[in-house]
Amino acid sequence: MSDTTTSLRRKISSAGDLQSVVRTMKALAASNIGQYEQSVRALADYYRTVELGLSICFRKGASAALLAEGKGRTDEASVGAVVFGSDQGLVGQFNDVVADFAVKTLAALPGKHQIWAVGERVHGHLSDAGLPLVGLFAVPNSVKAITQLVRQILVESETRHSQGDVTELHLFYNRPTAGAVYAPVSQRLLPLDETWRRKLAAFPWPTGNLPEVMGGGTATLRALIREYLFVSLFRACAESLASENASRLAAMQRADKNIAELLEHLNGTFHRLRQSGIDEELFDVISGFEALTKVKTPRSAEGLSRVKS
Repeated sequence: MSDTTTSLRRKISSAGDLQSVVRTMKALAASNIGQYEQSVRALADYYRTVELGLSICFRKGASAALLAEGKGRTDEASVGAVVFGSDQGLVGQFNDVVADFAVKTLAALPGKHQIWAVGERVHGHLSDAGLPLVGLFAVPNSVKAITQLVRQILVESETRHSQGDVTELHLFYNRPTAGAVYAPVSQRLLPLDETWRRKLAAFPWPTGNLPEVMGGGTATLRALIREYLFVSLFRACAESLASENASRLAAMQRADKNIAELLEHLNGTFHRLRQSGIDEELFDVISGFEALTKVKTPRSAEGLSRVKS
């Protein structure tokens, strides 16, 4: 069925309203990207400070007993994983990418798996893939809300780790990249093994004088390890949120472009249809005028001939 000028006006109005919503979401996504990227940059210096502190602790004293705590029984060992996704849509392939990456990576890890999902959307993808899900966390809606999420994840993971239910903890999330919008990455957070200790012990100190650890070395090490886990989780969540908003921004840019093209097509069709209607009306007026002219001309000639006679 062909469009009329009235139906085209409705479509143009609806497309214009939708374009306004899309542009508002673009602005909101761009603003959110800025705050999450700023939080990641702010964490970088603190993360380096924590690493330097751990480096000194590992150089000064033995830590094998502390790192071995909470390993539990190896015969019931399992791999825990936290997968960061989104609660909302309009993010393109954001959840599909990180979920597929987590599924493939976990398939190569032996043992039982226990998965925590951050976001309802990625939870659905992981559930469809058949992974054993043990928890669901809501996605933070601001930088301040990330702290509460990190605390919840730490409580869950530390409880299971101390009981020996989880001997490894892996993080899966999308990280912003320069060449593309984002890329999926993974990070093994636990266990804090000897390889991790040796790596930090060899961390270069920025000056020629090494500091001394005041008080109990074990207490300081415990505090630094807690900060290390907290900062690692916070950074992963912030980078995931920055990637989510970057993906949403890219999706909204594509939608804005498509709507603009649709509006151009609708406006062109509307103007052609309106011009066609105007042309038809003009043709009707001209045809009526010519018909009236043909009718009046014979009568005028007949009247003139009577006068001459």
